Amino acid sequence: MYEEVAAYQEFPQQLRGETGAQSSIVPALDAGFGIRHTDDPLTQYLNEMRDYMPPRHRAFLGALQERVDGQGRPLLYGYVQDRKHRSPELWKAFCACVDLLSQFREIHIDYADRYIFRQHQSHASNPTAVGTGGTPFMTYLNKHLEETKRFVQE
Repeated sequence: MYEEVAAYQEFPQQLRGETGAQSSIVPALDAGFGIRHTDDPLTQYLNEMRDYMPPRHRAFLGALQERVDGQGRPLLYGYVQDRKHRSPELWKAFCACVDLLSQFREIHIDYADRYIFRQHQSHASNPTAVGTGGTPFMTYLNKHLEETKRFVQE
């Protein structure tokens, strides 16, 4: 309860704790490259975490996601895709950037596996197979990695 906070009108609030999902960096890369993840509980959680981002970060992410070319493709992806054969070095650089994002996701999964998932569960209220968002994070982190890897192969 937050007493005397008009916005909450004396109703109890449930706020999420600190998590790296509140960072706008990886969502900005996904949006900028045009990588879209199919809907799952982790994607929903990540979208909810935007409420915890600074307003300008949220606005920036929204602008990146909304910008599409005349064919409805994400702006940067469409630009690079249209020049794929004329400027193969541009396509190669774009793919290298997406690959670096995949590598980051692989490292993140490895850390999550080593420091959370494989740890001995010492208390029922702190499960090691469920992430801060209440999702079976290893399943969804791997899914998002695979979607990133497949993105430039399509």
